[in-house]
Amino acid sequence: MSTTQPVNNAAPWGSQFTEHMVTARYEPEHGWGDLVVVDYEPLQLDPSTSVLHYGQAIFEGLKAYQQPDGSVSVFRPEQNAQRFARSAERLAMAELPEDLFLDSLRLLVNKDRNRVPTQPGESLYLRPLEIATDTMLLTRPSLSYLYVLMASPVADYFQHGVHPVRVWLSTEYARAMPGGTGSAKCAGNYAAAMLAQKKGAEYGCDQVVWLDSVEHRYVEEMGGMNLFFVFSGNRLVTPKLTGTLLPGVTRNSILTLGADLGLEVEERLISTDEWEQSVKDGSLLEVFACGTAAVITPVGEVVHQNGSFTIGDGGSGTLTMQLRETLLGIQQGTIPDTHGWMHRIA
Repeated sequence: MSTTQPVNNAAPWGSQFTEHMVTARYEPEHGWGDLVVVDYEPLQLDPSTSVLHYGQAIFEGLKAYQQPDGSVSVFRPEQNAQRFARSAERLAMAELPEDLFLDSLRLLVNKDRNRVPTQPGESLYLRPLEIATDTMLLTRPSLSYLYVLMASPVADYFQHGVHPVRVWLSTEYARAMPGGTGSAKCAGNYAAAMLAQKKGAEYGCDQVVWLDSVEHRYVEEMGGMNLFFVFSGNRLVTPKLTGTLLPGVTRNSILTLGADLGLEVEERLISTDEWEQSVKDGSLLEVFACGTAAVITPVGEVVHQNGSFTIGDGGSGTLTMQLRETLLGIQQGTIPDTHGWMHRIA
């Protein structure tokens, strides 16, 4: 086996890629074709390709980790496969079978085994993608699709260590609405979020917190991450899934880990008024966001049109960091995986 190549920590996160990718094509008369390992290279698309005009594009994000025994495991890949299929269904796209999704991970990780990082905090980020490939301007769901799996060796999402973020409460824009695509991991959701992110940066904020599209009162997500609130009395609360939030794999895992720690876990609506008032009366102790890329991110300060407020002392909360270290320990094989979340693929 060749020597593992180190991650270039000077490069932006997610900007380095392995030498290969996996592809498969869907045609209505044959269904999904075989998975093929090819060189990592640009895609050639006709200017009339449907995805460029009508936005049928979905993706996923998950990580492969070097284990202490030298093997490579992926964290809960079946959850990503199932969400990928649900996203496809919502956008009227061809659903990739779960076995093909999982097989593509094995193919690519084994082919580019020497690109799986070995240092603590490092991983091989896997990005499955599906796009519509019909070449016509007729407004209808595409009949043909392309699946691509690429991989990016990454270090910790935070180049200078985990630090609390400053967030902007967005009341002018909405990420998703009832009946929309909020629960799907589709490209359009992220494109629609960028203007609000840009506006938040103008207020010196790192991220945007999305509120419900009807009343602009209830907390939904932070950027592309799910949010958690730690209240006194060992209560761990997260906004409930209403169809407008992405059902995160990390979110689901934290709910389980919180119960393991003896916390009272709850999924319910949380208003911005409750958020600010519970900070003032001291009942809200910590807030954090979670997702595949950054794992767990503390939230230190909230900015809105009428001012701002700081959560606790503005630092990284004790439970926040405990959950982060526990989750990372399971993923990296240094803490027992009692829930069977890690799947060996190489």
